[in-house]
Amino acid sequence: QVQLVESGGGLVQPGGSLMLSCAATGNIFIIYAMAWYRQAPGKQRDLVARITNGGSTNYADSVKGRFTISKNNANNTVYLQMNTLKPEDTAVYYCNVKMVVGSAFRDSWGQGTQVTVSS
Repeated sequence: QVQLVESGGGLVQPGGSLMLSCAATGNIFIIYAMAWYRQAPGKQRDLVARITNGGSTNYADSVKGRFTISKNNANNTVYLQMNTLKPEDTAVYYCNVKMVVGSAFRDSWGQGTQVTVSS
């Protein structure tokens, strides 16, 4: 069992900043990647940012230059620093951890945290 606990969401005005955190606990196997997804009402859940075990990152085009993903391997925590927030960033943000279990991958998801960007 793996639990992902998210924190850091809230209400912010356009141009503001927030940092999300996600801590993984439980039976942690080899982590292949950690990522943040987001889902706005009526839309699919989309990848925002990902960081691999080796530290390489990739971002959705819509957040490049504004968001930064990082991780702390010691406490199995992934972060998302969000700067210059826009109203279109409003969504529920979900933490994702992809683990290697045997020869397979296994995904775990956080409970989601609401980010609202509004003036």
